[in-house]
Amino acid sequence: MLIIDSKDCENIDKALKKYKKKFEKARILLQLRTRQSFTKPSVKRRNQVLKAVYKQQLATGKFED
Repeated sequence: MLIIDSKDCENIDKALKKYKKKFEKARILLQLRTRQSFTKPSVKRRNQVLKAVYKQQLATGKFED
């Protein structure tokens, strides 16, 4: 749960902007999307390996489109 400390004289727009920033930093929306469906641990590992290989190919310049 996100809590925003707002002063009495603070504008509601500023408080909303603070809330949106905290919401993004907490990655709540990302967590909700991942929890919508179960992914097997083997699939998670495979995705991590593929992502690492892709990043390594980009770093070395061996990636071809």
